[in-house]
Amino acid sequence: MMLQTPPPSETQPEPPVLLIDVVRAKATDIDIMVNAQGSVTPRTETILVSEVSGLITEVSPAFHVGGFFNKGDVLIRIDDRNYRADVKRAEAAVTAAQMNVTRETGLAEYAATEFERSKALLHSQSATDLALRKPQLAEASSNLEFAEADLAKKRGDLDRTTIRAPYDGLIREKRADIGQFVAAGTQLAVTFAVDFAEVRLPLTDRDLPFIDLPDSFEAGRQITPVQLTARIGGTQQHWQGNIARTEGVFDQRTRVLYAVAQIRDPYNRTGKQWETPLRIGTFVDATITGRHIQDLIVLPRSVLRSDNQVWVLGENDTLLPSTVTVVRSDEDHVYISDGVAHNQLVCKTLVNNPLPGMRVRYVLDDDQR
Repeated sequence: MMLQTPPPSETQPEPPVLLIDVVRAKATDIDIMVNAQGSVTPRTETILVSEVSGLITEVSPAFHVGGFFNKGDVLIRIDDRNYRADVKRAEAAVTAAQMNVTRETGLAEYAATEFERSKALLHSQSATDLALRKPQLAEASSNLEFAEADLAKKRGDLDRTTIRAPYDGLIREKRADIGQFVAAGTQLAVTFAVDFAEVRLPLTDRDLPFIDLPDSFEAGRQITPVQLTARIGGTQQHWQGNIARTEGVFDQRTRVLYAVAQIRDPYNRTGKQWETPLRIGTFVDATITGRHIQDLIVLPRSVLRSDNQVWVLGENDTLLPSTVTVVRSDEDHVYISDGVAHNQLVCKTLVNNPLPGMRVRYVLDDDQR
């Protein structure tokens, strides 16, 4: 009976079908965005220096760290009594020199008249310069010029006892105060202008092909906008600027080229820019709007494998490797110009040891069904 029992049937089990997530490739036109970071610095910064010596007798109410001032405002006054006295002495010297010139002019005219009379009577030879008092007149004129130049210098020194703001700005550092004696060349304060702020943005050689950077010889160039963001007080703040120039050389240590973004009215003095001022020293994230490129495949960065390969779905839902040409990538996306077709399904799941031709089941992303 055991020998007559039929042998059991043998069936070949089908290999398991792996379930994966896929994304549909879409060709689109995009503006390349380049990200960078930097600190906000003033475009114009000045160290105010005293040009004369004296005691500081007056300072502006805005003369403190963080104080705003307008162009032409008086920031500091230095004791000017000695300088006013110097101006009066110089004015007296000019008056005396003018009188001397007038006297010598009259004497020269009288000498010329006398010479003409004696010449007619005695038939004498031509008059010499000394007889006509030309050297004396030239000396008097030179003394007048010297006195006038000295007066101009004294008046300039008197004017320099009042130190005025060279632009609309802000006090960054105060180095002198009322009652302090300062000598010529003493540093009084560090100020900066508030019309523009700047941010140095490092760009690698991989970023440069995608940005229209200004050159000094370009005229009427297209403006390259920059969006700046920073978290202040727990809130994300935004400011708008433009790439104004590049520094023209690669940094020897970091091998980056610095582009300089300018932001108009960073402290919102006009009240027309933004709610939160962009203070000097703020560390910001910058997004530079780059060039417009057509027909690029944008995929999640996670689909890219080693050697610039992605796994795509072929016929009968099989996995196939494809080598792609990556134009650019960022933290979230990869931009591909070749190797993946429009509407082709691309594997998002990280498969261990995938083999070409492996059959799979797939789930399409919800946002692409």
